[in-house]
Amino acid sequence: INLVIGEMTGVVEQCVQFYFDFLSKGTSAEGAALSFKVIPTTARCRGCHKNFELKEFDWTCPYCQSNNMEIVAGKELFVESIEVE
Repeated sequence: INLVIGEMTGVVEQCVQFYFDFLSKGTSAEGAALSFKVIPTTARCRGCHKNFELKEFDWTCPYCQSNNMEIVAGKELFVESIEVE
């Protein structure tokens, strides 16, 4: 099971794995492997229109130093795919 998790969701991979293992016992999903793809928090500057990865405690555009931005990635949380034998 391939999961996509954005950094801003606050979801912890180890917690998801723990609860998945617990809840899947006795089901057809028991023993299934979880794979995580973490999406970094990315913003688009409304001043210069460039995308950049946000760093903790530094929410300014590295190109023009503006702090007027919109979040364009990092809030994802979904199942990307499931592989079945």
